[in-house]
Amino acid sequence: MSSTTEQAPAQPQPARRRFLAAAAGGGTALAGFPMIARAQAPITLRFQSTWPAKFLYQEFAVDWSKKVAELSGGKLDIKMMPAGTVVPGLQVVEAVSKGVLDGGHGLPGFWFGKNTAFGLYGAGPDFGMDANQLLAWVEYGGGKELYAEIQAAAKLELVSFLFGPVPCEPMGWFKKPIKGIADLKGLKFRTAGLAVDMFNQLGMSTVQLAPADIVPAIDRGVLDGAEFASASDDRIMGFPDVAKFYLQQSYHMSNNFCEVMVNKKRYEALPDELKTVLRLASQAASADMQWKSMHRMSQDFAELRANQKVNTYRTPRPILDAQLKAWDKVIAKFSAENPLFAKVVESQKAWAKRVMFWHNEVQVDQRVAYTHWFGKAPAA
Repeated sequence: MSSTTEQAPAQPQPARRRFLAAAAGGGTALAGFPMIARAQAPITLRFQSTWPAKFLYQEFAVDWSKKVAELSGGKLDIKMMPAGTVVPGLQVVEAVSKGVLDGGHGLPGFWFGKNTAFGLYGAGPDFGMDANQLLAWVEYGGGKELYAEIQAAAKLELVSFLFGPVPCEPMGWFKKPIKGIADLKGLKFRTAGLAVDMFNQLGMSTVQLAPADIVPAIDRGVLDGAEFASASDDRIMGFPDVAKFYLQQSYHMSNNFCEVMVNKKRYEALPDELKTVLRLASQAASADMQWKSMHRMSQDFAELRANQKVNTYRTPRPILDAQLKAWDKVIAKFSAENPLFAKVVESQKAWAKRVMFWHNEVQVDQRVAYTHWFGKAPAA
């Protein structure tokens, strides 16, 4: 670059005149230009979810990665691959912890086998809370810190963001009508996590199967029923082809939520601003996921009823009451075996006792208002 003592050409071109003026007024910025360009090169991370490619929850995982890109101005690029791309879906947590993957997306309850206390994060007794209310405990009631304790006890090298409330999951699909507790006795049923023990308390014979194996097992008669996620993903899996009785409402997974996990060393190497992006993107995705769930799941629920001749009906109250009593026994069993499990239970109960008393006192009955405006819901 020319020094200021060199003689300029008699008639410089306009573009060169502007360039020289910028250099004279901001030589430091100009000299730093190559460094700025390098800083703007995106950091790319390889994530894998626990979800098949066509599932709505894989779409939610990709939505989160898009928000990371938007909030970081393109500085952080998350490649969110579906289950099986690198490892089977339920091996994601180990792969992320060991650095095989930079990160992953799934549900905390999937890691129940690592420590039973994971099952209390959305896939266990709700203590009267829905998913948003349990997430509030995560943020403000000590749940986040307890989750880190559980991960440390399981020797998982992760940093996690818990977000994305899941609507109350259906009790499941059955080949025959379920009218009471007696109809559940001896049924071969697929579920997961702590719900295995809860349903066993109701006299069912429960097993855990990978998503791809569930519908074929019902079709062959290996299973009498199963639960998985929601009207949207259940439709994609083909449940309506093998079972026509779809029970809504259940206490087995009434407050589930999602998790994004990042390898701890990879996370700690990120600039502070990008760590903030990961946190805020999770909060933004949490709201968007709830809104999209309302939109998509209600559409698919209507489709099941109208065009696929599925009988949707609410789980009978005696079964729901029996579920709550069953949870009492499950909680007592695992609390006695695992002090960390007991610690989480007491923290959740303390939060629920205060927050849900307030909520139940101030929240007006929405079903009454629905009936006023639209009349009694149509029969299944």
